[in-house]
Amino acid sequence: MSRKNHHVAVLVLEGAKPLDVGIPAQVFSNRPSMPYEVRVCGAAPGLVTGGDGLSYHVAEGLEAFEHADTVFIPGYREPATTEPPAAVVSALMAAHERGTRLAAISTGAFALAATGLLDGKRATTHWHYTKALAERHPLVRVDENVLFVDEGEVLTSAGAASGIDLCLHLVRRDHGVGLSNHVARRLVAAPYRSGGQAQYVPRSVPEPLGDVFAGTREWALAHLAEPLTLEALARNARVSARTFSRRFVEDTGYTPMQWVLRARVDLARELLERTDLGVEQIADRVGLGTGANLRLHFHRILGTSPTEYRHTFSA
Repeated sequence: MSRKNHHVAVLVLEGAKPLDVGIPAQVFSNRPSMPYEVRVCGAAPGLVTGGDGLSYHVAEGLEAFEHADTVFIPGYREPATTEPPAAVVSALMAAHERGTRLAAISTGAFALAATGLLDGKRATTHWHYTKALAERHPLVRVDENVLFVDEGEVLTSAGAASGIDLCLHLVRRDHGVGLSNHVARRLVAAPYRSGGQAQYVPRSVPEPLGDVFAGTREWALAHLAEPLTLEALARNARVSARTFSRRFVEDTGYTPMQWVLRARVDLARELLERTDLGVEQIADRVGLGTGANLRLHFHRILGTSPTEYRHTFSA
């Protein structure tokens, strides 16, 4: 696959959170399987005082935006009481005007909101700061119950861990589910807590529930070609169907059968990318029965057809 590398700039602001900075820097680091290149920059070259006792020495300032296809704004400390530098706000707005994609992780949403580019759009941030974001930027439609929000060329994510979900979503958007799953395996991360391309997925509440029924989900992924009912899933989890359904929604934000459907569509995406199987064969392998059924759900979830998807993402 010969594709021009996608250039990513990671902006380090005063008080930057180490995990928020590290996630996009690591996910998009260039390697044979990853057609991306990353630059870490600041408001100006030199030393930047970060959060949690760490500092960063950045070689580039805001000029790094001029070559970027995507700019990440990681979270930083005291966002509710700290204004981002005017030069940063101007540079983000200029980058957006050039067509650069802007993605904020956690409290980085405050800096992105300061540009006005989130006005009238849905956005999220770390749950601790959603009220402050809404108060500080009342034109932003703040949603505290999502992992991330994709508004096209401006994106936001919740707390630090959901920055991984956002990054995987962007890889999936750029290059398909196969490469995204490859990156997830490298990171030892869930490949799609967000359920494929769906953008508005309730966050697991509370977050430690993330491993509830993980074994049953793994079992289901290995048996997608078979009939999977709520009763069969509950039986595997050794709980009642009612308990399984309630706790599964708390864990993933989906009903069990919604989750199964999206898992089947994602498997179909990978088969479209990596094999020459026909649509009918793929529909059978992923448990959707017929090509017509696959096309129906493909269009509902992804807004495209299997044939168009294969043309866009096949190697």
